[in-house]
Amino acid sequence: MDFKATKLVLITFLLSGSVFGQQTNQKQLSASKIIDLIKKNVTCPWSAQTVDTFKSGNPDDVVTGMAVCMFADMKVLKQAVADKCNLIIAHEPTFYSHLDETKTLENDLVYQDKIKFINENKLIIWRFHDHIHRTKPDGIYFGMIEKLGWRKNQTDSSMILFKFEKQTLSAFISRLKLTFPGSSFRVIGNPGMIVTNVAFSAGAPGAETHRKLLQEKNIDLLVAGEAPEWETYQYVYDAQLQGKNKAVIFLGHAVSEADGMNYCARWLKGFLPKDLNIRYIESGSSYTTY
Repeated sequence: MDFKATKLVLITFLLSGSVFGQQTNQKQLSASKIIDLIKKNVTCPWSAQTVDTFKSGNPDDVVTGMAVCMFADMKVLKQAVADKCNLIIAHEPTFYSHLDETKTLENDLVYQDKIKFINENKLIIWRFHDHIHRTKPDGIYFGMIEKLGWRKNQTDSSMILFKFEKQTLSAFISRLKLTFPGSSFRVIGNPGMIVTNVAFSAGAPGAETHRKLLQEKNIDLLVAGEAPEWETYQYVYDAQLQGKNKAVIFLGHAVSEADGMNYCARWLKGFLPKDLNIRYIESGSSYTTY
C-alpha cells in the first residue's frame, strides 16, 4: 500500500471514530432531557401544579442508569448505587410527606443520614405520580391488572370494574394470596359471602372514592390499597353488621401499586435509548406482620 492509500485509510478511520464518538455522546442524556422525553410520551397535558418534580440531585447530570421504584427508601437507594443507576424514578414521596417538604426535617437525624447518602452518591430523584395515573392507559392500573391477571374479567375499559364466577370471599382471598404470596391482607366481610362483582382501587384515593364504588348495588367486593381505619373500614364493617353483601380487602398501599411501576420501567424502555440501563427495583413492604 502506497503513502496516499495509507493516508486515506488513516483519515477514514479517524473520521469514523469521530462519528462513533458523536453517536455515543448523543445517547448520554441528562436527567432533565429524560424527563422531557417522559413528558412528551405521556398522553395527558403536563400540569404546572404537580408533585412530579425533582427531589434531589442535579438534573443536568448525565444519567448512568435508571432505577424505577415505588419508594426511594434506603434499601432501594443502596441497590441503585450498586447497579450504577444515578436517576431514581419513584412513585411516592422520598421525604415522608406528600409535597416532600424538608424544612422541618433539617435537624432530623433520619433525614440527615438519607440526604447525606443521596448527595455523596450524586443521586437524582424524580417523582412520577400524577401523570402516570393521568396518561391513557393509567400506567399504575395497567401494570396492576396485568399482575392480577384480571384483564379477561374487565366489564369496561376503566380497569376498575370486574366480573368473576361466583365464589366465596374466602376463596377469592386464597387466589389473591397466590398472586401475592408474601403479603398479608386486611379483610372486612363475611368469609362465606358470595363474590361476583369486584371493584379495584389502587393506592389511597380516599374514603369517598371507596364509598362511591361500594354504593353500587351490584358491587360485592372492593379490593383497595389502604385507608384510615375510621373511614372505609368502619363503613364496610357497619354494612356487614347490617347483613349487606359488602366486603373490602386491603392489599396495602405498596402492593396495590408496585407492579404499576414495574410496568413503568418497561414503558420507559420503549422510547429511551436501548443501551440505557433501566431497571425496576422492588421496594417491598416496610413493615412486618406478627
